[in-house]
Amino acid sequence: MLTITQALYDQIVAHAREDHPDEACGVVAGPVGAGRPERFIPMLNAARSPTFYEFDSQDLLKLYREMDDNDEEPVVIYHSHTATEAYPSRTDISYANEPGAHYVLVSTADTDGTGEFQFRSFRILDGEVTEEEVKVVEAH
Repeated sequence: MLTITQALYDQIVAHAREDHPDEACGVVAGPVGAGRPERFIPMLNAARSPTFYEFDSQDLLKLYREMDDNDEEPVVIYHSHTATEAYPSRTDISYANEPGAHYVLVSTADTDGTGEFQFRSFRILDGEVTEEEVKVVEAH
């Protein structure tokens, strides 16, 4: 289960809406081994595409150095889908290389009639996708 604060949830959703119609992407870092998302890090979608996201390699290198210096790890890796449901694509699955991370997808398309977005979390390990419950809390 992903436990995330309302503030982080709101920041991820806001980023997805701001970058629409392009896919938004980013990371939420947390203390190594704690599994607790704490620091919101919106990233630039270097692909600037409505159907694909790509972290800029320089930005990603800088981010991993910064997390290393802060004894952090990527707890959540998020991106948005602008025209489809919030479920990992084949490309998303092939790029999922953080076995301990929660992969959050936000859909800014109204694909299920329940509103203009979906917020879902998945574990992706060895190409296997497992959806998990998302629990939104006021604070950790």
